[in-house]
Amino acid sequence: MVKKSVKDLDLNNKKVLVRADFNVPMENGKITNDNRIQAALPTLEYIIEQGGKVIVFSHLGRIKTEEDKATNSLRPIAERLEELLGKEVKFVPETRGEVLENAIDSLDTGDVLMFENTRFEDLEGNKESGNDAELGKYWASLGDVFVNDAFGTAHRSHASNVGIASNIESATGFLVQKEIDFIGGAVDNPERPFIAILGGAKVSDKIGVIENLLEVADKVLIGGGMAYTFFKAQGKEVGKSLLEEDKIDLAKSILEKAGDKLVLPLDTVAAKEFDNDAETVIIEGDFPEDLEGLDIGPKTIALFKKELEGAKTVVWNGPMGVFEMPTFAVGTEELSKLLANLDDATTIVGGGDSATAVQELGYEDDFSHISTGGGASLEYLEGKELPGIASISDK
Repeated sequence: MVKKSVKDLDLNNKKVLVRADFNVPMENGKITNDNRIQAALPTLEYIIEQGGKVIVFSHLGRIKTEEDKATNSLRPIAERLEELLGKEVKFVPETRGEVLENAIDSLDTGDVLMFENTRFEDLEGNKESGNDAELGKYWASLGDVFVNDAFGTAHRSHASNVGIASNIESATGFLVQKEIDFIGGAVDNPERPFIAILGGAKVSDKIGVIENLLEVADKVLIGGGMAYTFFKAQGKEVGKSLLEEDKIDLAKSILEKAGDKLVLPLDTVAAKEFDNDAETVIIEGDFPEDLEGLDIGPKTIALFKKELEGAKTVVWNGPMGVFEMPTFAVGTEELSKLLANLDDATTIVGGGDSATAVQELGYEDDFSHISTGGGASLEYLEGKELPGIASISDK
């Protein structure tokens, strides 16, 4: 079913609950990257323009102790949002109660209020599901309509998304709608050729993604640490490289089913030490016992470039090597450059470390879409239904 968008709601003079994803990196109480706050602006600005009263909320960090609350307040987020919106954001350091209710009741059209970290509520953040029916009902009672713009938590069933949406009229914000259009579109109805590129450390993290993408993509290119489990499944020696022994049989069965759809690296940048200053060698075939693979090599970059020629849809999730170390970031950098310069292709980065890499390398504006959700992107690429989206009102 097609879900309601924020544009389908009557917002004028309505109290509009907005679940945002403001789980931004912080150091010593300061925001170090405000991309997620900036990504929410179009939805918030639209609601303000339509005369809505904005009540925005989010989680931040992991809250396991009272001490965690001291370092994970949303107050600095509210202050940064105020700067970006260019208008006052009233901050209420509560998640429920009379103070919050009175502050919401006093809002005028176009006003913005933020309440405290949803995970300060044990029933939201510390349980396996967190979807406490009474908490969801209470938060829903604070507003007239609900807009979910937090794709990063769409794969979780929590009171702050599914709980609220179960009780009042709801819609997706522009950010979540963009994720549905790009990632959902790539999986369900891609323009072909459709190439998927998967990296990162472990096969186990992406089994479902690999299997689903082999069904829908024309080619799946594999890099990163997960490649070594596939090498081992082919009977190659991988030295000290990252290896999931218990996934070798699974990798064998994936290779058998995939045929030439699955493309593995031809060569690897390896070293004796996990160190940026380590001496590197290029390995093709078996690894000596004392070497560890840490990036894709030049022949692999050339192969991936060839596979990407003429591609119309590309989804990339996971770095090609240990991109935190410049010596082993070349594969990830070259892939970013290749995708940034692809003509007439829809290029999608599926969140997580690959999104961080693209942003750090300055290619952010050269991609069609960079997902804001790591785990949510992976589950979407697996073809799974995301509770945070499934619970939104149908058109």
